[in-house]
Amino acid sequence: MTVIDISPSVMQFLLAFIVVGPLLGAVAALLPAPPGLKGRNPDQAVLRHGVTVTGAVLIAAIVLAVGFDHDHPATMQATTDISWIPALDVRIHLGIDGISLPLLVLTALLTFLCALYSYFKPPAGPSPKAFVALVLVLESGTLATFAVLDLLLFFLAFEMVLIPMYFLINRWGGYQRQAAAWKFILYTLLGSVVMLLGLLLIGLKSGTFDMVALATDNGRGLTASVQVIAVLAIGLGLAVKTPMWPLHSWLPDAHTAAPTVGSVLLAGVLLKMGTYGFVRILLPAAPDGMRTFAPYLAAFAVVGIVYGSLACLALARTGAKGDLKRLIAYSSVGHMGFVLLGIATMTPTGVNGALFANIAHGLITGLLFFLVGAVKDRYGTADLDTLAGATGAALYGRAPRLGALLAFAAVASLGLPGLAGFWGEMLTLFGAYSPAEGLSRPAFRTFMAIGAFGTLLTAAYMLIVVRRVCMGEHALPARTTPATTPAPSVASAPDTSQAPATPGPPQTPATTPAPAASPTPGTLQAPTTPGASQATPAPQLADVQPYEAAAWTPLVALTVLAGLWPAVLLGLTDPAVQKLLSGGKS
Repeated sequence: MTVIDISPSVMQFLLAFIVVGPLLGAVAALLPAPPGLKGRNPDQAVLRHGVTVTGAVLIAAIVLAVGFDHDHPATMQATTDISWIPALDVRIHLGIDGISLPLLVLTALLTFLCALYSYFKPPAGPSPKAFVALVLVLESGTLATFAVLDLLLFFLAFEMVLIPMYFLINRWGGYQRQAAAWKFILYTLLGSVVMLLGLLLIGLKSGTFDMVALATDNGRGLTASVQVIAVLAIGLGLAVKTPMWPLHSWLPDAHTAAPTVGSVLLAGVLLKMGTYGFVRILLPAAPDGMRTFAPYLAAFAVVGIVYGSLACLALARTGAKGDLKRLIAYSSVGHMGFVLLGIATMTPTGVNGALFANIAHGLITGLLFFLVGAVKDRYGTADLDTLAGATGAALYGRAPRLGALLAFAAVASLGLPGLAGFWGEMLTLFGAYSPAEGLSRPAFRTFMAIGAFGTLLTAAYMLIVVRRVCMGEHALPARTTPATTPAPSVASAPDTSQAPATPGPPQTPATTPAPAASPTPGTLQAPTTPGASQATPAPQLADVQPYEAAAWTPLVALTVLAGLWPAVLLGLTDPAVQKLLSGGKS
């Protein structure tokens, strides 16, 4: 069944445009704007160009999804197959099925929302021309990763995203951005070198680099030892990008330093490239090798779930001076652990749960990074102790819509039933309860129990974040009254209390009434200059702006839709997963 009947040639053109269009847009972004399109200034023109190109790609992705044959989601559709390097039998082979289509649409959506957000709030840094061009190159590489069906093309697309993300972090990032960018590029490049060797091994030993042919062969053309080596090599490269514990240490630094849109794209789409490679390449092409490593993959996955949650709890506690962006980054380590656990079960239930959790994580964590970026813009810091202090955020009172959205994203992230985060985790745990034949059921049930414990830890740190940031710390001490809380609460937030506590007494009475009613963002941005910060009257904290609502509303709506109607996504992925796991048989 198709919503609109679109001819195969048009579908081919749409998929080719989705992959190549952002590249052409990146080249155009670097050229001078035509006289009639310059707008108020060149910077505005190039930012508008980014919105236009990403919007066109999103429309093409939506039309492609509408024209997709939903009765046969296991069949590759909109395919293009052209010989590229005959000597190696490398082909420009594109196509989509029920596994890749949701990721394609998610990538197009998040990139458009980032471009729209940047148009109204450009990141501080060098020329917007380079910024827009890099975002478009990043989009093209990510979309190509989900659309190509040749191993070498997959590797090229996989690598294509590294340089743009490196420069986005290094040139438009925040504190310690250069170190974070270098760590990101070194980890991912080293993992990719090993992955290339594994891809070449599979291609040369099987006689083809075509993913569809490899999935149909289902490993029958590869010996068990070749499969084990290939899974080890390719799996390492994919695990770095996922990221899997203990190869995750680049992620918190990259997220903390990256600009807001860089964090959204990194969490929302780049992390999905690693888990997509496990499903698209390793599960169908090397099933025996995957079966060998599945228990180890599951073990690393559940360690990542617990480790990520414990790291978040440590950052969330009072006095830890934890960065809110860093906390969300560590939460991604735990959430991607559920994805890896589902893949390791090698069952339709587990793999469907992994794919669902992929999409849910992209929606929810993308929204979280948008919101944390907005909080940081308003307060000049993402330090939890500062935000939660007596002069801290207390978003429910100062910016109720922003506070409500942050609370919504937090409860969605912890897996509240009825929202998107719930189904992926539940299906993953169900898959671990009954893993594929040949896998140890007691071991996987142990992994299931550890993963379920991880969901409790996730709920704990997310609720702590909501309490501290949305309500503020000033409600905790019982010995104070609301009228006197702002002036004397020097124990609740050491980093902010030093400003009003140490200067001479003449300034304190004069400025106490203002923060009592509305804490000043200025005191949070400049805690080391108490005289200046106390002299500034408290401005009204801006609530959600129209452009922010436009960028965030689609993520909220899709999070609710996927939670209430999971069949929309599972109806696409399940037939394709069944076919992959059965050796190409529908």
